[in-house]
Amino acid sequence: MIITWLAIAFISLILGFALNKLFPADNKWFMRLRRPRWLTFEKAIPFIWIFIFICGITSASVLWETQPATINTWLLMVGYGILELTILSYTPVLTRLRNVRAGVIAGAVGFLLGIVLTTQVWQISSLAGWLLMPYLLWSPIGTYVTWVMARLNPPEM
Repeated sequence: MIITWLAIAFISLILGFALNKLFPADNKWFMRLRRPRWLTFEKAIPFIWIFIFICGITSASVLWETQPATINTWLLMVGYGILELTILSYTPVLTRLRNVRAGVIAGAVGFLLGIVLTTQVWQISSLAGWLLMPYLLWSPIGTYVTWVMARLNPPEM
């Protein structure tokens, strides 16, 4: 299990670094955006995402160990990769387009893909499905925060 977990974690890191190199985010612009006054937990968000990614990597590992190297499992691994790329595309999409509404769309698409992946994974391993729940719980919150930020930061013309 530890070898599987490490391999999936390594692939996840490679995907993340590749996306970051291909589409770097404009973090300075993002940090200048107005935020809702009630957003008091912003410093916790990186730790929340670390937890979510650890759960996702563990979910993929559990799934692989439950049903190794079948066509269905390979397709679900591709699904995990697509979900990761969708999640990680949020910041580059938002900052490169300089449009917070684009971030809302990216967040919503990620949530929908997460639901689809979870329903497919759950049929094979309920544990792997449960490990995707932190993402499904957090994603609507993050998307809502982004939606409020979109209202506070109208698009630049």
